[in-house]
Amino acid sequence: MSLDKLPGILECLAPGMTLKKNNLLTMLAPKFSIFPAWIARGLIGKSSRLSLCILITILSTGSSFLHAQISNPLENDSRAARAGGVLFRSQCATCHGADAGGIQGIDAPDLRQLWSVGERSDEQVFNTIKNGVSGSIMPAHPFPDTEIWMLVTYLQSVAPVVESLAPDGNASQGRALFTSHCSECHSISGSGGTLGPDLSLVSRSRSRQALVNAVRSPSQAIASGFKPVNLMTADNQAVTGVIKSEDAFSIQVMDTNQNLRGFQKFALRNLEYPVASLMPVFDQARLSDQELEDILSFLATPQNN
Repeated sequence: MSLDKLPGILECLAPGMTLKKNNLLTMLAPKFSIFPAWIARGLIGKSSRLSLCILITILSTGSSFLHAQISNPLENDSRAARAGGVLFRSQCATCHGADAGGIQGIDAPDLRQLWSVGERSDEQVFNTIKNGVSGSIMPAHPFPDTEIWMLVTYLQSVAPVVESLAPDGNASQGRALFTSHCSECHSISGSGGTLGPDLSLVSRSRSRQALVNAVRSPSQAIASGFKPVNLMTADNQAVTGVIKSEDAFSIQVMDTNQNLRGFQKFALRNLEYPVASLMPVFDQARLSDQELEDILSFLATPQNN
């Protein structure tokens, strides 16, 4: 049932028991903490009367009825996205980067992937911004609701638009190929290596062509947290791995044995940053086009998403 019709229906049920519009907003807004314009549009509509007995019933049943209806009231509003971008860069960029892609060395996620990782709703993103994340460095933000929705709109505007990944391959064969070629460094659903990125949800966040390029030319674009490093310790131990975090004085590395190690820079004899990815190049001699198609089909299967 459309909420726009609710006031009229309730008024028919008990026309003699009415509340003024302002009183209704006063009662509902603290209860549901919903964007006021949405309340006015959905509950008040054009009617100025609302049944008191039905209102009490709605309030007594909690917020579940209206709670499920919440969506971003500023969705696809380009002005709201621009305003949200300004707010994001002033309030959030310190941890999440000016482009919302995260900053190496800070335990803050790439917010451009919010809607591609799991079934995340606008409301969940809104509540995370508003309430923070317990046990993490993400604090609560007591911004007005309108400003939080502007932030949500901005994050939606920078989220990648990914084409549907529907490769024409054999997913079962792709599983076997993934196990033999990829699982030493990459994981799927918690199983596999950790030297490279987790690929459980990669088909949601990367286009098919981007995945092909990552396999055929892995050094073309190396994700943050997986950039290669070579170093030599004071006792002449050579270490190769990927950078997990780094500052002016220290560096944390996942070595090729997939051990997380930390070093003080002043104690190193040498520190180099190669431009080539640790991931080998899988050309057609090493992995045929059909075999690559099979792996992509495996990555796109529902159990991996």
